[in-house]
Amino acid sequence: MTRRVASLRWRLLAATLAAVAVALTLAGVLLQGLFREHVMRQTEADLLRQLDLLTARLVVDAADQPRVDAAALADPRWQQPYGGLYWQVDRQTPAAALGVLRSRSLWEDTLALPDDEPAQGEVHRHTLPGPQGGELRVLERTVRVGPADSAWRLSVAADLTETDAAVARFRGQLVLSLAMLLVLLGLAAWTQVAVGLRPLRDLRAALAALREGRAHRLPSGLPAEVQPLVDDFNRVLARQEDHLSRARTQAGNLAHALKTPLAVLDQLATQAEPPADWRTHVREQVALARRHVDWQLAQARASAAGQRRGLRTEVAPTGNALLRVMDKVHAQRHLDLGAHWPREPLVFAGEEPDLQELLGNLLDNACQWATSAVALTGQRLPNDRLALCVDDDGPGIAPEAREQALARGGRLDERKPGSGLGLAIAQDLARRYEGTLTLEDSPLGGLRVRVELPAAPDLA
Repeated sequence: MTRRVASLRWRLLAATLAAVAVALTLAGVLLQGLFREHVMRQTEADLLRQLDLLTARLVVDAADQPRVDAAALADPRWQQPYGGLYWQVDRQTPAAALGVLRSRSLWEDTLALPDDEPAQGEVHRHTLPGPQGGELRVLERTVRVGPADSAWRLSVAADLTETDAAVARFRGQLVLSLAMLLVLLGLAAWTQVAVGLRPLRDLRAALAALREGRAHRLPSGLPAEVQPLVDDFNRVLARQEDHLSRARTQAGNLAHALKTPLAVLDQLATQAEPPADWRTHVREQVALARRHVDWQLAQARASAAGQRRGLRTEVAPTGNALLRVMDKVHAQRHLDLGAHWPREPLVFAGEEPDLQELLGNLLDNACQWATSAVALTGQRLPNDRLALCVDDDGPGIAPEAREQALARGGRLDERKPGSGLGLAIAQDLARRYEGTLTLEDSPLGGLRVRVELPAAPDLA
């Protein structure tokens, strides 16, 4: 279990770190994209102000020649060759040459604008190659000024080298920050996993103590996520101890019960002259031994019956089949055997052989004592329980004698055949299924045996 806990720890840690790494990577990509978009917006906003300023400074004389007062453009980058900020004025005609007027910063180059025609006052944006292999962000618009109302194409551009450098610096700092954050989150995840799995280490130590015999139960007081498992395990241990104790008790009882018959048989076998009725003594002791063995076998079957769960047995078909069997077995008595079932099916949460043995013992006992009638009825009770009643019109059992009738081998009338185990076996079967068996007065005038058993849940 130590290796399993360690493996679980590393799997949880690896899964956590992988999830964190993916989340940080996506966050880094998103933040970098947002930063670049923000920088580009700032650049375009600055270029739009420069374009407005260039538009305001454009003058066309009477000869339809454009002029721009360069001194009015205050940014020194306009005058510095390849300074990173450029402007250009062109005629808006397909055959016109580019660069009719341009900033000193362009030196001998021109802006190679795409062949488009912005509408009056409309601003177009482009990303174009610039001087010295750089990349430019260009804003352009078309205006009509001058005596001839000529169309002029005005454009301003900014080198994106500094923008790309700023994005690269931001990306480097972002990667470093996210890497440090990943390390810190990894340490936090390791701490969380170690602390979270500590109860499993405590549970492993408790299991080792249980295995070595230093404890009989797992300790309580563990976290709420683990304690239900511990409680269930302790219930299993208690149930196993109970079964083991019952098995030892039954074995001891059987050994003790067989000592007397064996001693009597041994005495008869060693006598030089056995008594004349020795066969009667042998039959009595063998019958007594068989009775004890039958009782212990019934106890063992009842004990095994209560351990099976998730079973379903319809009560009415089983009960009706048993009544037909009893009608044949006790045919010479001409009993009126009947059953009364509710409309909804009664389903017992157990095996059919157990239900057959329980009802078979009760019906056989009722048929032996009944005068003329035996009735079997059933109903569904609240809390997922069934109530089955076997009634007869016989002499019944006085309340003060009912406890003896339920005892092992408790026979109130030796004239009736049987071993006196029927009611006791039925009672033990009911108890093993966490049910009850009670003796009551019957509406027919005799005895009513009422059994409550668990009902199987309805199938959705």
